[in-house]
Amino acid sequence: MAPYDADMSEAALGDALLRPDNCSIERALAIVGEKWTFLVLREAFAGVRRFADMQAATGAPRQILSARLTRLVAEGLLRKVPYREPGQRQRDEYRLTQMGLDLFPILVALMRWGDRHLADPQGPAVLLTHRDCGAPVEQYFRCADGHEVSGPREITPIPGPGAPRPR
Repeated sequence: MAPYDADMSEAALGDALLRPDNCSIERALAIVGEKWTFLVLREAFAGVRRFADMQAATGAPRQILSARLTRLVAEGLLRKVPYREPGQRQRDEYRLTQMGLDLFPILVALMRWGDRHLADPQGPAVLLTHRDCGAPVEQYFRCADGHEVSGPREITPIPGPGAPRPR
């Protein structure tokens, strides 16, 4: 299989990129591929756990936020934890599961892309730094042998164990 080349014809590109019926990208987008879902996850990563706080931070209409939280719980990205303020009824707050936490690099990659191509002239609104030392956090690809991979031209997709077998 040929490595990715920005000048490839559509036919060659189709051969280079695997598009099985069981595509992990398609399955992931079925769960998270919508604006309000990513904004809910952004807030969850920032430590926002309660419905009212999440609604205020995202600006999501109540019904939409409720539906997104229900879906993220059903899909296993968030879990509900009951809490009760004194004199109030029991409510739920939403906490990230390991499955949800595993989406952090994706949100960072989206933020970096937005910072590079869509930020205000003054620069990005948020900078990510390492809590222990204060240095900027960087994101990059690395192969299992430790080589840094700078982009898609250095990657070759090959069939994985779940790829359909030729008939």
